[in-house]
Amino acid sequence: MSDGYDVLLRDGGIAHVRPLRPGDRAALHELVERSSERSAYLRFFTGGRNTAHAYMDRITSDVYSGHALVAGLRGRLVAVAEYIPVDGGPAEGRKADLAILIDDAAHGHGLGTLLLEHLALDAAAHGVRTLVADVLAENRPMIQVLRDLGLDVARRFEGGMTHIDIAARPTARLRAGIEARDHQAARASLARVLSPRSVAVIGAGGDERSLGRQVLRNLLDAGFRGPIHPVGPHAAEVAGLPCHTRVPDGVDLAVVALPARHVLEAARDCARAGVAGLVVLTPGFAEDGRHGAEEELRRVCRAAGMRLVGPNCLGLINTGIRLNAACLPHQPVRGRLALMSQPGTAGAALLERLAVSSFVSVGNKADVSGNDLLEYWEDDPDTDVIALCLESFGNPRKFARIARRVGRTKPVLLVMSGRGDAGRRAVHSRAAAALTPGVAVDTLARAAGVIRLDSPRELIGAAELLAGSPLPAGRRVAVVGNSGALLARAADACERRGLTLSELLDGRAAAPGNPVDLTAGATAAEIGAAVADLAASPEVDAVLVVCAPPFGSGLEATRRAIAEATGTAGKATLACLAGHDGLIDGRIPSYASPEQAVAALSHVVRYAEWRRGPAEPADADGDVDVDDRAVRKIIEADPATPAEGHRLSPAATARLLACYGVALHADGPDAGKTGADVQSRPAGVEMIVGGVNHPSYGPLVMAGMGPGGPPHDRVFRVAPVADATGMVEELRRAALPHGHQGAPPVDARAPAALITRVGRLLSDLPQVAELDLDPVIVTEDGVVAAGARIWVAPCEPPSPLLRRLR
Repeated sequence: MSDGYDVLLRDGGIAHVRPLRPGDRAALHELVERSSERSAYLRFFTGGRNTAHAYMDRITSDVYSGHALVAGLRGRLVAVAEYIPVDGGPAEGRKADLAILIDDAAHGHGLGTLLLEHLALDAAAHGVRTLVADVLAENRPMIQVLRDLGLDVARRFEGGMTHIDIAARPTARLRAGIEARDHQAARASLARVLSPRSVAVIGAGGDERSLGRQVLRNLLDAGFRGPIHPVGPHAAEVAGLPCHTRVPDGVDLAVVALPARHVLEAARDCARAGVAGLVVLTPGFAEDGRHGAEEELRRVCRAAGMRLVGPNCLGLINTGIRLNAACLPHQPVRGRLALMSQPGTAGAALLERLAVSSFVSVGNKADVSGNDLLEYWEDDPDTDVIALCLESFGNPRKFARIARRVGRTKPVLLVMSGRGDAGRRAVHSRAAAALTPGVAVDTLARAAGVIRLDSPRELIGAAELLAGSPLPAGRRVAVVGNSGALLARAADACERRGLTLSELLDGRAAAPGNPVDLTAGATAAEIGAAVADLAASPEVDAVLVVCAPPFGSGLEATRRAIAEATGTAGKATLACLAGHDGLIDGRIPSYASPEQAVAALSHVVRYAEWRRGPAEPADADGDVDVDDRAVRKIIEADPATPAEGHRLSPAATARLLACYGVALHADGPDAGKTGADVQSRPAGVEMIVGGVNHPSYGPLVMAGMGPGGPPHDRVFRVAPVADATGMVEELRRAALPHGHQGAPPVDARAPAALITRVGRLLSDLPQVAELDLDPVIVTEDGVVAAGARIWVAPCEPPSPLLRRLR
């Protein structure tokens, strides 16, 4: 925070926000001098600028007691915003005065709203409950900004002044407003990058075999309609186009294909020319350990308001405007899938199979990320499906929030090829030990409705099915074909993947049962008729056609019959034509094996189920009554925590859990002293419940079976937990409703309630790094924790609502 952070503005510009420093005094006086008399009057309620100058001296002095942020735009300080506590009462009643001054030239870009958001979040984190603003009644724009912020506001008028009280506690309206403003800013920042009107290729004037020359050829061959500007020092003309020694002013997109030592100079030249986006193909930055060079490249771009794609990337493509600004050996096929790839090889391979609306290779991902592209593609009319091939997340929690919203209208597919887990603390609990990087990604993806896939091949299979078929209405599958062996494999795969073979009650498709075996002699016409019949059945949600050579009437005739049979079916239909994959009639996916086909279908079915669910997770905290004041006292009374953290005392552990309604079992009058480590246990089914506040992924809750359950039998959810009952039901042994190890049957609702309470605790208290309730005893009468351990560590994570570029 001391060095600040970059933020996107409403028009796509980039500002830098940081805390006020005493050294800002001269820049603040310059801000006052640039402000109009009208602006100074509205802010300080007096004519002239003397009051404003005196105030700037005061807030940069050693006695200043407020909290202030400043914002810079293109290297100039253009805004200061602050709140000053006005009383020293209890946190529940603290108030603070709010004020802001913005350079006249920076009005209208959303900077004021953004700074007020950040001040409100910071004030709430520091115990301020009410922000107070006195605004001249004639200052209608400021009054409107405060009203539209999304916080609860009360107003009263007195003597030409509007007194505004703003509740600092975040609201659902604030969250919705922040997401909407963030979405608008992200789209605006990428508009001229992904849909440029003109392109410069820096490094196109050299060898014909160079990357720059290849990008130039691709732009020309694709038929890009806007101006194309080769840039290089040694040629007057390249490919019939004038070659420039510097980037012309006003170019939207510049592609840099130069040796690493020349990239920074090129970036500065682009900044001078007002370029909107920079695509750096060049390797040799962070991947070679030169993080400083990459950081400087990002700094140059951010200071100029340029978005940066790469470095070490393949470029970008937008088939809708015939833009191929990539160094790939072939032209892409236009489709309705948007693809982002971090690994270059994976991106190139996927483009050979998938028809795309857009493709962005992000390489080292120094700036533009999957989160940015999700925001852009959400409203892209040419995109129906979004696919991301990543090595790492920049901001996992923000990804989950965006993807959950986007996924309601457009499926989001994810392949994670990297397994890094930077920033993870040492493990002190069973919950943390079970939380591998892959489990964390799966948990986050599940919460967001993201289709998580293991490989680019799986991504292709799911993407082609989503692009060509309606979403299945359920899990009922009809399997039909000409090979008994392949049909059996398909049926087994359906069972393993949780799909149900439809009960064909009226004996459809000329053969009883399901799978429907038409035998090896079935003609293309017979196969087509069976497919059409099954697709029309109300008992079927999806049809899988499985055929093996010699394909009866031949491969092509069989393809045509399947295409004709599914023309008006309105059902998800896919095929396995053994040994062959690709699209039938450009829309029906065909897979080389039945297992591949069923895997793709199962992913799509689960996504369809998620999409039919509630748009927002249920309020998991509604039934959890927490004594907030007692919680705060316990946390504040805890001894200072070393950097590596420490275990909370047993007594404090017991008291903290009790605040969240978690009961501990102990014998004797000294139970509170022993707290978490309990001597005896009641009879019942044993479980383990715990969780982790992961530095990157946030609060995650775990449930698992106790002794007798396999070590990998652990279920995780993002906290707060909206489907705790589903966690219990998902446990593989499914022991609780039926009795376990001789114990009587018990009600699964009791452990679900406990899981919900643990999730609330982890959400409320980010300093609770790890938590284990082990064992948890589930009896006929309810549930108790017979042992508990909590590990606390210093943690001041930024608010998840804080708008900032990573």
